[in-house]
Amino acid sequence: MKVGVIYGSTREQGNTECLTEEVVKNLPDVTRIDLKRYQFKDIIDQRHEKNGFSPVKDEYDQIIDQIIDCEVLIFATPIYWYGMTSVTKRFIDRWSQTVRDEKYPNFKEQMSQKQAYIIAVGGDNPRVKGLPLVQQFTYICQFIGLNYKGYVLGEGAKPKDILKDEKAIEDAHKLGELLKRRAQITALNQL
Repeated sequence: MKVGVIYGSTREQGNTECLTEEVVKNLPDVTRIDLKRYQFKDIIDQRHEKNGFSPVKDEYDQIIDQIIDCEVLIFATPIYWYGMTSVTKRFIDRWSQTVRDEKYPNFKEQMSQKQAYIIAVGGDNPRVKGLPLVQQFTYICQFIGLNYKGYVLGEGAKPKDILKDEKAIEDAHKLGELLKRRAQITALNQL
């Protein structure tokens, strides 16, 4: 079972990344995609144009090519202003173009065969104020067909603060164990 982690932080080794690494550290097949390392443009909405979307020359397709064969996607984003980071949102916004892209004719169908989780960390009561982000993510999954499975929210503002959030660390370990068991079952079924 291949797990794709989509990091949406602008900070190096920030709290969200630390918490997410607690989830995936014992998983056998993890692809880590750090969105800040890719150059990709905002979407230009051409859904209703006669010729549809114009091709865009950037690195966005490199990201899609990495997640397309993952069975599980973990979206890891800090909570910025009670929502996901702009780089995460920009990536998801581009899906509107991908569902109409001839290079990815089965994108929605492929996404519907994946499980999705969100891991988010914020510094201002994130277990309450992060819930709108969770709800937004739930709607995104419903629209694109992702099988939304759950979330882990943690509290941290300064670097390494997340390591003090015992509940978030415990939740991350539980999710990691769940995914590890699923990976083992998948491996056994392939024998």
